[in-house]
Amino acid sequence: MKEFKGQNYESLRKTQLEYGVPFSDPLFPPSDSSLFYSNKKSGRAKIVWKRPGDLCDNPRLFEAGISAGDVFQGQLGNCWFVAACSVLAGVKELWNKVIPDYSQQEWDSHLKENYSGMFHFRFWRFGEWVDVVIDDLLPTIGGKLIYTHSQSKNEFWCALLEKAYAKVNGTYEALDGGNLSDALLDFSGGISETIDLKVGNYTSDEEKRTELYKLLLKHMENHALMCCAVEATTKEEMEARTAVGLVKGHAYGITAIRKVNLKDTRLLGFLRGKERLNMVRLRNPWGEKEWSGSFSDGSPEWQRISESERTKLGLTFEDDGEFWMTFDDFVTFFTEVSVCHLLTTSLFTFSRRWTGDSVYGQWTTGPRGSSADRAGGCANDVDSFLRNPQYCFTISSDDEEVIVQLSQPDVREKRADGVKNMTIGLHILKVEENRKYRVHCKTLSTVGTSDYINTRSVIFRKTLGRGRYVVLPTTFDADTTGQFLLRFYVTCSANFKELKEDAPAPSVWCCISSPTVATSLIVVSVKDLANSSKLLSAPDPYCIVKCEGKSVRSSVVKNATEATWNLKAIFYRKKKDDPIVIEVWNRRMVRDDFIGQILLDANTLSSTMQVDKSLKGRKENVTATVPGRMTLEYTTEEDLLLI
Repeated sequence: MKEFKGQNYESLRKTQLEYGVPFSDPLFPPSDSSLFYSNKKSGRAKIVWKRPGDLCDNPRLFEAGISAGDVFQGQLGNCWFVAACSVLAGVKELWNKVIPDYSQQEWDSHLKENYSGMFHFRFWRFGEWVDVVIDDLLPTIGGKLIYTHSQSKNEFWCALLEKAYAKVNGTYEALDGGNLSDALLDFSGGISETIDLKVGNYTSDEEKRTELYKLLLKHMENHALMCCAVEATTKEEMEARTAVGLVKGHAYGITAIRKVNLKDTRLLGFLRGKERLNMVRLRNPWGEKEWSGSFSDGSPEWQRISESERTKLGLTFEDDGEFWMTFDDFVTFFTEVSVCHLLTTSLFTFSRRWTGDSVYGQWTTGPRGSSADRAGGCANDVDSFLRNPQYCFTISSDDEEVIVQLSQPDVREKRADGVKNMTIGLHILKVEENRKYRVHCKTLSTVGTSDYINTRSVIFRKTLGRGRYVVLPTTFDADTTGQFLLRFYVTCSANFKELKEDAPAPSVWCCISSPTVATSLIVVSVKDLANSSKLLSAPDPYCIVKCEGKSVRSSVVKNATEATWNLKAIFYRKKKDDPIVIEVWNRRMVRDDFIGQILLDANTLSSTMQVDKSLKGRKENVTATVPGRMTLEYTTEEDLLLI
């Protein structure tokens, strides 16, 4: 746990109790410097900093527990933070983390001598949890809190949490406008992403809409935190209510995703032919202003749902801010969904067990070709792109979900200096199975690219097949410098590590030769294999590529006389005149059968060569043709930094 600006809560509190006066924070004083970073003057003369004991007779951190309906937005445009607070309130294990030792921090009217005027909260910031100490002086006008406040005038957890968050970000004004995903990330340490419903074409594409529903349902089952919002394109639209009752520029919590059974009667034409409806339950953190369209509270569409089904849903028709809507309406009227995946926490029992790696890195500039030259920009910069930092990982199964998040430090506290987020993104390459050195070849296949956005973090999530991959964290523009945090998650062991060296280092011993060429090859396929003479069925073929004592093995293809492997391998060769051997074997229970091989003289330089050759025997039958033809490609370079 890192102490924010070196302030230790326990030691400061002990000292303050000895003094016998409430704490006043010198690092975030009750003055304009804590409120504003710009030249705003509105309301400055009216603002008075008061402690909770000055605002009510019996202040409490929590009044009758903590709930999503506690939080109300004040004069700041920070609905993104307020909505995240509401989500936080619904997950006790998380707010125990964000509001540590909450029972010990609670006011005790019988032990007033324990009151120090000091509280502390914790946020996840750029890869670590940070403990933030504050005093309880809060900005007021006319004896009322002007920023985030609770429904109860005696409850202050959300106002104090907002103050701690403002301190981390420099000022209260720095919270005016923000990203809901960032707040969820800061409250949980999870992996946060935003799904843009506008550009996804979900309204008209039923197949994409169904896939999105399945995806969000999966996230809900894995205890992800989810919110959604209706975009406000202008300042005037903020908090404006649409014709169907939704509030623009406002975030809603997603509390359930269900398939709902319909009764047999067909009251509504638009539901005909459907037996089950995909539906979403939402909560407005303000506890009012609900959806007024189909399946809103008391609407006739609910007649299609049996009473027993409504009981299962916990359906109520109260103006409590919670409502149901069909998924079709959801993707039509909302513009974005924020999802925070809790992959590394042990607070929940997941159906899948994730393992993760985190590394800090930097985009730096330096002499071309040096280890300091690590700011190559995005793939648009063809000549410089591969100069970025590179990290490799290996997938050992046919279908493995991979999640990679790239983050940069939050610059919100530097807004006064005009500092903005860099535009960042991720690029994933499929490389040779045995690659140990940095990639220099521009023709390797790309398996995916994240969006490039000027936000704190971007995410890449995809199911990948067996093989080795390289991920490149990049900025959009070349020669942009800065720090980054890369987080990598799979459910298997992937040996995630940075590729630092460009090529094998020359030997320091005169008796040991160094590589003179590098060959990258792809064993594409084999065909026309014969059935095994010892078995009635077709063989289970696999191949082994051998070169100068090193080897790479493919996967096994079951019961086939032809196989497509697309097996990639790279070899740094000292003896370029010696052939590379590619053997084909039949997998058996006790002892595998040799089928055939080819000897590849991979000496042609500087171009990709395609080869289609018949399999040969080995040893005494090395020239004899056996059933089977192999297709492969290779590239050989004398310059080891071209491959």
